[in-house]
Amino acid sequence: MKNYKSIGGMIVATFLISTAAISASAQGSAHAAPVQAGAKTQLIGVVSTRNGDTFTMRDPGGAETTVLMTQSTKVTSDNKLGKNPYPVTYIMRGLRVKTKGVGDSEGRLVADSVRFGEDDLRSAQSLQQTAELSQDNQERIAAAEENAKRLSAQIEETTAIANEANAKADAAAAVATQAFKDAAMANNRINGLDDYELVKTVPVLFAVGSSRLNAAAMTTMDEAKAWVDEQKAAGKANGYLVQVVGFADATGKSAKNTALSNARSKAVIDRMVRVYNFDLRRLIQPYGYGDSNPIASNKTAAGRAQNRRVEVRFLRNKGIANTVSN
Repeated sequence: MKNYKSIGGMIVATFLISTAAISASAQGSAHAAPVQAGAKTQLIGVVSTRNGDTFTMRDPGGAETTVLMTQSTKVTSDNKLGKNPYPVTYIMRGLRVKTKGVGDSEGRLVADSVRFGEDDLRSAQSLQQTAELSQDNQERIAAAEENAKRLSAQIEETTAIANEANAKADAAAAVATQAFKDAAMANNRINGLDDYELVKTVPVLFAVGSSRLNAAAMTTMDEAKAWVDEQKAAGKANGYLVQVVGFADATGKSAKNTALSNARSKAVIDRMVRVYNFDLRRLIQPYGYGDSNPIASNKTAAGRAQNRRVEVRFLRNKGIANTVSN
């Protein structure tokens, strides 16, 4: 039971940190701030709720305005390389945005454009993923605790029967031993909820100085998607996360290689989301290592070709997948 309480406490603490981060972005008492019909308006604030094609954004003073996104709304991010387009699905709770548009008859802001920073997007994704995974783990822990209680009751009943019936002592002891093993296995699974194992790494290769996915790279990703579908069909996809990490060879300056490795990671994630409908809750925050951590020598063309890559790493939770050693 100590393990259950410690893990539950960690999860609650994580959820409180996420909630506090969102609340800090929206200081002041919340109050409605409708937009005058026909008025061109620009707002800066944090997304507090999202519902279909609308979301509510709150400024530092607590003013909340409903924003309506249409088919013509442009969603982009700002970075050193320019603006990057994103689908409307990237507008999520906790994201700091700048919205321009015109007020409608219902006091909503009909958005012409919604812009945000790449760092703000990664922060919002981490908050959303943490909250959702925390809720998922809380439910699993509650079910495991209930199962442990049932096992404990069974053990007590079996022990009482063994004490009262000397003739059946050996059989009762065997049942009790098995029950203890089951309880230990359940405890190991709970402990394994914070432990992940690397199941598969898929290297996606790029051309020199490029972050575009060529035909070979897309074929590699298609094969990885087929493997994921096979895992799902076999019931082996529960409790997995995906880590996307970009790299570059040693050609050019390190700063440029770092930016290039980040761009390559984003290109892979874009295809995962837009082509394969990847669930962003399963994505660990991406990272670009630049020209560090090479897997081959940068002194040869063949080695540099291997280093210009994005590694898509599939991780599986040992506790949920029941791969924890007894």
